[in-house]
Amino acid sequence: MTRPSLLDRLRRMNQRSLFGPGSGRRGLFSDDPDEGEDPAPASDARAEAIQRLQVGLFGIGAMVLLVGLASIIGSQADLADEAAVPDAAPTTEPTPAPTRANPLADAGVVPDIDPAPVPSPSPTTLDLPPPRPSGSGNAAPSQ
Repeated sequence: MTRPSLLDRLRRMNQRSLFGPGSGRRGLFSDDPDEGEDPAPASDARAEAIQRLQVGLFGIGAMVLLVGLASIIGSQADLADEAAVPDAAPTTEPTPAPTRANPLADAGVVPDIDPAPVPSPSPTTLDLPPPRPSGSGNAAPSQ
């Protein structure tokens, strides 16, 4: 008995014989030409098709649910932003600013030095020249 050619073996193959369960090295790379893959019964093919359809529909449904959930979360965040008071009053009373700490003086390394006193502004009057008489408007003053 002669061995079938490579083209004959390729023509007899289909996707199920190449990638199906238990395909191993049969089909194209088979040493025995009479060793062929049993065709799958119609009920197995139908069950596999239904299973693939179910998995696909489940995946599409899961994506629709995830997109819907993301939309709900986004709309709730927008509503919360709209309901927020823009300039809300602080919930704690303001505390006076703490005095500047001198860690070296606290550790006893450097004696505590008082900061230079800040001069307070004195209410003194300024010596300004008397105002000019207004008679000519924007004209240059005469000299």
